[in-house]
Amino acid sequence: MPAWKNRKSDESLNGKELVKEVCRRIRVARSFWNAHRNKACRRERDRALSLYERLSPQEREQVPQVLRVWLRYRSEKYFGNHRTPPGQR
Repeated sequence: MPAWKNRKSDESLNGKELVKEVCRRIRVARSFWNAHRNKACRRERDRALSLYERLSPQEREQVPQVLRVWLRYRSEKYFGNHRTPPGQR
């Protein structure tokens, strides 16, 4: 059975599982970013950000600072509201 079929839905995650999933999604987004796969990076970053917003302040401290900085930097600079959304020219 593929690993993704064993994974819980995002809504049922909490506590350490939620922190672990946030870290995993940020790492996946970073790997897509390094591979210049912008659409996939945007999708994973959005998912990571939505999960990150569910974390309490104490749980946010458990996310490594490198990942938090990357998420914030990419969110503001490259994916912020001042940028043109994909598919619109």
